[in-house]
Order: sequence, then structure tokens, then C-alpha cells
Amino acid sequence: MTAHRGADPVPRRDHELRGTRGYGRGDPAGFRRAGRLVSGRFGRCCVAAALLTLAACQAGPSRPALHPPGAPGPPSGVLTWAAGAERMGEGVAGAQYRMIVHTSVGGGAPRIRFTNAFGDRPLTLDHVYAGLRARGAALRPGGNHALAFGGARRVTIPAGSVAWSDPLPGRVPAGADLAVSLRTPDAGGPATGHELALQTSYTGLGGDLTAEDGGAHWARTTSAWWYVDAVAVRPDRPATGAVAALGDSLTDGWQSTADRNRRWPDYLARRLHAAHGAVQGVADEGISGDQLLTDGTGDGAGQSIPHRLDRDVLSQPGVRTVVLWAGVNDIKAHTGVTAAGLIAGYRELLHRAHAARLCVVAATISPFKGRPEWDRAAEAVRREVNRYLRTRGEFDAVADFDRALRDPRDPERLRPRYDGGDHLHPGDRGMRALAGAVDLKRLDCARRD
Repeated sequence: MTAHRGADPVPRRDHELRGTRGYGRGDPAGFRRAGRLVSGRFGRCCVAAALLTLAACQAGPSRPALHPPGAPGPPSGVLTWAAGAERMGEGVAGAQYRMIVHTSVGGGAPRIRFTNAFGDRPLTLDHVYAGLRARGAALRPGGNHALAFGGARRVTIPAGSVAWSDPLPGRVPAGADLAVSLRTPDAGGPATGHELALQTSYTGLGGDLTAEDGGAHWARTTSAWWYVDAVAVRPDRPATGAVAALGDSLTDGWQSTADRNRRWPDYLARRLHAAHGAVQGVADEGISGDQLLTDGTGDGAGQSIPHRLDRDVLSQPGVRTVVLWAGVNDIKAHTGVTAAGLIAGYRELLHRAHAARLCVVAATISPFKGRPEWDRAAEAVRREVNRYLRTRGEFDAVADFDRALRDPRDPERLRPRYDGGDHLHPGDRGMRALAGAVDLKRLDCARRD
């Protein structure tokens, strides 16, 4: 990794985001479909009356993922990066990936979590390496280290499971780019990853590229993360915690600039780092198209937020607080969702997070007038939910994202300077405004009950 501290991130060029649902294959129409990103084709399993009790229309909460025999269990450190796991395209045998992830909190002994959450067969990874990036696909010379799993240089992850690596030597600075390289010798069936990475990563075929420091042989790109979903470190201050941002494409960063880390959780991480508080780590657990009450049923649509809460948040090390920003996709789907149903969904998440002794900050639903899905009925639901969040006092804190983004002259719309262009997703300036609307002091409520 590195033995020195505080290295400045290397400036990066702007890249056009190139989508790849399959390995090394461009698909700009794939994850850029506006309908897929926010609403998609959602099932109608829940009617308004049933929404009052989520158990009537959803399976029970997912159990924490198992770890492969002999592999190390979860670390005791703190999360410095994470991305919600999704079902991807077909896995490719012999594929090699060099994925770039951006840290939030610095620390030593980094460990990396690999996921086969949506696989239908065991996944073997070998030739797995990690090191700090220099530029493009190239790493800092001599900094690419082999990962082990319970001392072994390869790991087989059962379907539906995750595996943490052993700790690596050295430390990872805050705000650094970590390159995670791996090979999938016999992959097949559904792959697991994160589709809307908004980060250029790299792929290669032939030979053994993962151990190389250089980037010359990593000529192809992917805008998804494959098989990796978390990085944890041992922080310099043992009491350091992390916040998980849980939501949909608004949290996933759609309409923010690719390769620049301008999602609102990225801006929040920079604020926390500058404040030197007890909460430093930030995990962006947004998944485009996600809903609060219903699993997606269309191509690529994933699990609802309650169904992935255990895997993406509760099982992660050092998470102290959840910022929950959800509900707009449920409203836009026009499946009979009511404010009462959404409030029941919020309360279920609140109960489960409090049972795990996590603080919960609820974010109000931002406006979306100007979208084809907007109508007066949808607006009425949005306003009623926001009134509940602001006035009932059930959450540990409320981040008023509606107030931060709305146009004072027309509160049903985004402020033009914050609108990313589709009247729903904020651009870079809007993302910065969202991070500024979070009260940093309320991210550590020291919940003990």
C-alpha cells in the first residue's frame, strides 16, 4: 500500500462514461436509460392497504451473508468505501478487472470485501491485488500487493455470500484512489457488482495482468464495479465511525460528473474530513432504480432498500449512522403507493436500524415537477411524507433535502442551477448543496438503546 501519509489525489482527466453491462462491452443505452435509473418496470405486488404492513408484501429481512470456510470474517475497523451490490450481466471466465475506488477515511491494514451476492454458483477469485493508483490504470511503483484470504491466495465464494480479504500492509490515505485488481478464472452465471460506478475502471484479457504496476495492458474500460463492494481500514483514531448513505439514483450520483467524485456522499466525506469529527467514513449505498416498498422486476432492477439493508449496511464495519433518502421511485411508479404506506416503510427501516444501535437521519423527498411521472396526486404524497418527516420527531435527525434543492419561486420544481437536466437528479452544484444540508453534529448520536 503505502508507508507515507496524506498523499494528494492525482488530478484526473474528464472521461465520457462508457457503460458495460457485459465484460468489456460498451452499452451506453444500458444503464443510462432514464426509466431504468429511477423507476424502471416495477411490479405491482403491493396495494395501498397492504403497504401499511410491509410484511404483507415483502419477504422478511435478508440475513447477513455467510463467509466461505477458512476465510476471515468481518474486520473490526471502519468502512472507507462501499457500493450497493446489484445483479449484473453474465460472468466471464478468465476476465481480469482493475477497479478504481475512492476512499473517504484514511487508515492502516486495509481489507477488501468481495461479493457473490447474486451468483447462482460458487465464484473463484485468484490473482487478487490492491494498491494506490497513480494515473489511469497505472499504480504507484512497488505498491501493488497480493491479497490473501485466510492465508490462501485464492478464494471460492459460495452463491449469495461475501468474503473479506486478510489485511494488507501499510495504510490508505483519505481521499485516495485504490486500485483493486482480480481475475475470475471460471466465472459464469449472474455476476455481482455495481452498475452506475461513475468511475472509469479497466479490463484486460490474456496473461496475468493483475500483479503489474503499469497500466499499458489495461486498454479497455468499464464503468461498473465488478465483484467488490466494500473496503475497510483500521483508522488512526479507534473511535472513528462511518455513515452509510442509503437510497436510489439520487444517492448513486446520476447526473454528477463521472471520474470526479461529485456525488453528494463524496462532498459529505470531504466535509467530514475537514471537520475532524468522530464520523469520518462515508459509504455510498445508493442503487439506481431502488424503491422503499417494492423489489424491481425489470431488467437489472434490484432489491428494495429493506431487502438489502443487512448486507449493504448492518453487516458493514464501523457504520454508526444511516442517512435514508428514498421514496421518490415508489411515488413515480404510480402503483397506488400512499403516504401512509411510505411512512410504514420508513418506520420499518428505523426500527431495524435502531435495533442494530445505528442512528437514522431521514432526508425529505426532493421535488420532480417537469418529469412525465409528476402529477398532483404524486405531489400530494410527496408533501405528506415530508410533513411527517419534518414534524413527527421519530428519527434521530432530518436532512431537509427538499428545502435544499427546491426552487423558491416554484417549490414543486428543482432550482434551475441545481437541476442536472432531467428535473429530478441534481447536477454537481446540487450534489454539493445536499451535502451542505446535512448537520454533521447529528451524524453521531451515540445511540445505546
